[in-house]
Amino acid sequence: MSTDKPSSMESPHTKKRQQSLQQQLEQVMVENARLKIINKALIERVEAGPSLHQGAYGNFEHAVFLAEQVREQTDALTTVNEQLRQEIGERKIIQHHLLEAKKEAEQANHSKTKFLAATSHDLLQPMNAARLFAASLLEHPLRAKTQALVQSLNYSLLDVETLLAALVDISKLDAGAIQPDINNFCANDLLRNLANEFRTQAAQSQLHFHWVPSTAIIATDCQLLARILRNFLSNAIRYTDSGRIVMGCRRTRQGLLIQVWDTGSGIEVEQQQAIFEEFNRLSPDHSAQDRGLGLGLAIVDKIATMLGHEISVHSTPGVGSCFSVRIPYGELPQTNSDVSSAPIASINGTNEHHQTSDSRPQQILVIDNEPSICQAMKLLLEGWGFTVITGHNFNELIAQLKPATEIDLIIADYHLDEGDTGLRVIDKLSQEYGIQAPVLIITANYSNELKQQVRALKYQLMTKPVRPAKLKVTIRHLLDSAVEEGL
Repeated sequence: MSTDKPSSMESPHTKKRQQSLQQQLEQVMVENARLKIINKALIERVEAGPSLHQGAYGNFEHAVFLAEQVREQTDALTTVNEQLRQEIGERKIIQHHLLEAKKEAEQANHSKTKFLAATSHDLLQPMNAARLFAASLLEHPLRAKTQALVQSLNYSLLDVETLLAALVDISKLDAGAIQPDINNFCANDLLRNLANEFRTQAAQSQLHFHWVPSTAIIATDCQLLARILRNFLSNAIRYTDSGRIVMGCRRTRQGLLIQVWDTGSGIEVEQQQAIFEEFNRLSPDHSAQDRGLGLGLAIVDKIATMLGHEISVHSTPGVGSCFSVRIPYGELPQTNSDVSSAPIASINGTNEHHQTSDSRPQQILVIDNEPSICQAMKLLLEGWGFTVITGHNFNELIAQLKPATEIDLIIADYHLDEGDTGLRVIDKLSQEYGIQAPVLIITANYSNELKQQVRALKYQLMTKPVRPAKLKVTIRHLLDSAVEEGL
């Protein structure tokens, strides 16, 4: 629905007529004032006495004539005023109808947004569970044919999950449900995390991945910037058949320029701005590669606009592309407790056996109200060599915990049943059972309040949908950090 101003709905004829009437009104008002002055002067001369008696009658006749002209001009002015009032009334009616139409469109859009926001968790939960099950299957030794089938299943689930996540993201961005949380952090921490996450994906596509470290301190929302760069990297891998992908930075006076280069098919000059529009895909002719809705770069554009960051693209068809985002510099505080900006170590290999210094297997506590998520997480984490305890709520967890149970990591969904939250369950475990361990909170809640609450507690936050590779890297980081801090 168009949201143009009501004035844009008027025809040129109506505008011209209004301007003509306005000019006539102004002329009448000026003439009226002049005639009043003349009439007053004539009356004064008539009343002056015998010295002017000889021409008094002539002056009187002239005054009467002028008075008649004033009356005629006044009648004309009244007519003009009535016409203007009628025009203004018609404009008000048109404006009212436009405002009502706009209000109805906004209500419809708001209802759509509320529906997507309300159903996003329910839509993504079963998809997330299926992805975790598929990832767990890939961790087991399978015959080549079965392995290929499971890999194809995993890719298909990833595509559906990505599509759902994009629809939810674009809706929340349009509704203003996502607000930036600006912090200062070292760009190198984010680049290292992304490099660990995408190095394996690039290798699976037989691409060489390289990244260049940077010591620059930047000021932005770390998670939203990561989403921009993940989109750049995902597109680079998707649309590059062979060659390499490079992620690095350039220092400029206006800020730090983070760039992703690829040796892909490239983009025509006339399409380089259109690709940031909704439902405009990079390569519609390659159906095998182009399985998205064309929302990825539209989301990038909306996030960059919200953050006030400049994004750009330079591309040569047949040679490759470079996507860039410019971030303002920041200053790192003396004490930085934001674990989300800390370096994350990579994990290589599968079916690792993780043990503590006392040779016992590392134990992870999983809290989620969805049985399928608990089951999938248990299978996946046990495949990585951990011991896992799962529970849907506080009572289920304490029923499984022995007095001397040691927990090395807690993974908790934020929203639980009956209005409970993972944060409340973790607090009760700490207060009543003395359990102290690193915490990873998983949520579809993008609010700044939750981000700040999680940061204040020095927990790690991960938004849904959860990707197994990213989950694996984050778990390793939290466990390594706990060892260094002596937890």
